[in-house]
Amino acid sequence: MSRIGKLPIIIPSGVEVTMAGNKVQVKGKLGTLSQEVPTGISVVKENNQLLVKRENDEIQMRANHGRVRSILANQVKGVHEGFARTLDIIGVGYRCEMKGKFLVLSLGYSHPIYFEFPQGVTGEVLEKGLRIMIKSHDKTLLGSVAAEIRGFRPPEPYKGKGIRYTDEKVKQKEGKAKG
Repeated sequence: MSRIGKLPIIIPSGVEVTMAGNKVQVKGKLGTLSQEVPTGISVVKENNQLLVKRENDEIQMRANHGRVRSILANQVKGVHEGFARTLDIIGVGYRCEMKGKFLVLSLGYSHPIYFEFPQGVTGEVLEKGLRIMIKSHDKTLLGSVAAEIRGFRPPEPYKGKGIRYTDEKVKQKEGKAKG
């Protein structure tokens, strides 16, 4: 058995899980998410727990078993508590601000970058425009939005300037040798 796949998913109060065919829908106070389960994988609801089971021990079936369980666990946690990701802006003159529904980034280019958050994702600017906090109930969408914002100016290896995740370590290079 998969070490991850065999773990039960505890459903907190206020979260409703419905199954119809090969589709699992998770509803909570923060939103609704659904996941299609591949053939050979079954999801069973017992005593406020979800159990993910597989038919056989083929390699692809084992991989799907752990993956489906992880996705469902993230969806249950997301609609109940939500997820957050913070990004730091490092560099002289680099900053950001919220203008209406747009995040306006000044990153040393000749023009400001206007970024609109997709539906289901909210953002706020912290610490005088040097930190961005992104929140969502969908972990996959949150990660792709954070990666897209980071992609506007990834951290460069010599001075470390750019946008990075708060917990990211940037390995800095030494630079040009003198003489």
